[in-house]
Amino acid sequence: MSQAARLLKEGLSDAVGFVGGALAGFWLARWLGFDLFAEGYGAGSIGAIVAVGLGGGAGLQLARAWRRATADKE
Repeated sequence: MSQAARLLKEGLSDAVGFVGGALAGFWLARWLGFDLFAEGYGAGSIGAIVAVGLGGGAGLQLARAWRRATADKE
């Protein structure tokens, strides 16, 4: 695999993993009753912000683990 293709795969998988994880965190927060877009910084809003951040980080780590697993097969 060329350097450009490897970098493209890395960038796209990181982006998809982060956005997918952040969306999962957003929907989990909504399901739990936290409102990310509530006025002010109440407990519900902070909880939703934390859920989105943790979801994005977890999705990014899953994307990197997937890349490591597929790199071993190449």
